[in-house]
Amino acid sequence: MPVRRITMLLVVCALVAPAAARADDPAPATGGTAAPAPDPGLSATAHVLVGKVAVFRGSLPGDAGRTVTIERLDRETAAWLPIATAQIGDDGAYLARWRADVAGRMTTRATVARAPEAGASLALAAPVETTVTVYRSALATWYGPGFYGRTTACGLRMTRTLMGVAHRKLPCGTQVALTYKGKAITVPVVDRGPFKPGRRWDLTSAAADALGFAYMDRLGAVPLD
Repeated sequence: MPVRRITMLLVVCALVAPAAARADDPAPATGGTAAPAPDPGLSATAHVLVGKVAVFRGSLPGDAGRTVTIERLDRETAAWLPIATAQIGDDGAYLARWRADVAGRMTTRATVARAPEAGASLALAAPVETTVTVYRSALATWYGPGFYGRTTACGLRMTRTLMGVAHRKLPCGTQVALTYKGKAITVPVVDRGPFKPGRRWDLTSAAADALGFAYMDRLGAVPLD
């Protein structure tokens, strides 16, 4: 091959290689960061014990300077009961606290009273809602080995996978919310017990495993209607 032709080929390769490399390179970073997701209008402590504080927070940018009222729905009367208030900051953020004084799974909402227009009554901003479960602290145990294969007092076969809880009086099938060290489950009443003084709940082995529950300890529990 003539020397001149070889030289021409080398020059072409030298010019093409950088362009190909640039085509494969990822797009350069702009130096910015992705915009954070907007704060919800209302979020709350999802699981809390009676006597402990539940925190409600959110962002209502259009209502800066106004007062937000946190309410819970009373299921017996279908009325909304105020449980906490907070002032909305200049940035729209607010934080309210409620020392839980009633157990159950309840709907809560945040409302804001707005100044009425001429000739109109006091208006409320469209409320935003969330759910809070309030538990009672109780001593519990778990059981299973030695009972597998037997029929429970509720007519179910006890197995290693049966999710449930034993209680002395609650009707079979009653749903019970349980929480322990940050974990939470809802299981039905499947048996009777425990029968030793001071103990209120007896978890099946599967329920105990789901919660990471020790042999005997205090947990949060509340029957759900």
